Parts: sequence; structure tokens; C-alpha cells
Amino acid sequence: MIYILTGGPATGKGTRSEILAKALNIPHIATGDMLRNVAKENEEIRKKLEKGELISDEIITNLLEERLKKDDCKKGFVLDGYPRTYKQAELLDEVLAKLNRKITKVMELVVPDELAFKRILERKKCEKCGEMYGIDFPPKVEDVCDKCGGHLSVRTDDTKETLTKRINTYRENAKAILDYYREKGLLMTVDASANPENVIEDAKV
Repeated sequence: MIYILTGGPATGKGTRSEILAKALNIPHIATGDMLRNVAKENEEIRKKLEKGELISDEIITNLLEERLKKDDCKKGFVLDGYPRTYKQAELLDEVLAKLNRKITKVMELVVPDELAFKRILERKKCEKCGEMYGIDFPPKVEDVCDKCGGHLSVRTDDTKETLTKRINTYRENAKAILDYYREKGLLMTVDASANPENVIEDAKV
């Protein structure tokens, strides 16, 4: 069981990836988290991340390959945030071929732009622990973090202009990847405006 979850901003990739992985009892692999963990021991990657420099497709894929060789991935895994480029999609196929594995399904999460704006512009972050809240996951008490009791505030970098740019960038970059998987008969479109738990049923289709 190998699932790839992709989608634009505010489509809930992380949340749905975690739900699906937990339901199937397989690892949720987010390449962003993976890179941050590697950076703790790899100075070259740490410096690149600190400077905001791009990590090459080859480096990310090599790191991912090592991760996929671990025992907990034998039953399968859910990929979140990879591949992001057509080149990465090709490299992933090469890695999986070496491991004698095949992708089960690629799920593109989609939501109406209006909902994406609402999710992003109304989300809040705890000033103490960094926990995020939004319209899908509101705090029990308004503006108070469930975990630590800290104050919740709106992120200043979340604006309609920056979100519009992020959505357009995703669409431009994703087209080639989506076409790649569509031609292979692996792609399905999932309505991510629905309950996040629905991703489990969608994965069975």
C-alpha cells in the first residue's frame, strides 16, 4: 500500500495523510519533516534550509530512498509533500522499481478557492506552543490553546495576496505531475472540503 497525497494550500494534506496512515497502520512520511530531522545531523542540509535554499531533487530522493528501506515501510507508507516536480516523480519510480514496489494510488485533494481562503485567513496559531487551529479544528475555548492555554493569534503572513500566489504556483507546478499519474491510471481527485476522515473511504475506491 503506497499512497501519495498531493494538493494546493489549505487542502489538508498533512491531516489527511496522518489519518490515512494511522488507519492503515503504515508510516506517514512528510518530506519536509524528514529534511528537518536529517538537518539535525547533516550540516550541509541544515545550512541550506536555514538560508531557504532549495534541496536538489536527487538529494531529497536519496534521503527518501533510505527512509523507505526501513522495516516500518514494508507494509507501505503514505507520502505527503513528495513528489513536487516531474523530475521527482520520475526519480520516485526509479526508487520504487529498485525496491520492487508500486504506487497504489495518487490522491489529489481539492477544495474551492473560497474555502481555501477561509481556512487560511481564519486559522490561528498558539503564541506559546505553536499549535494551529482553524475552521475545521477550532479550539474548545475561543482564542485559547487546548494544549497549553496560550493565546491564539492570526498569522501575519497569511494574506489573500500571498495565498493567491501560492495557489497559482501549485497549479502551474502540479499540472505535469498530475498528468504523469493520470496517464498511468493512478490519479484520483478527492473533495477535501468534506470531513477529513472521509479520506479513508476514498482510499478504498
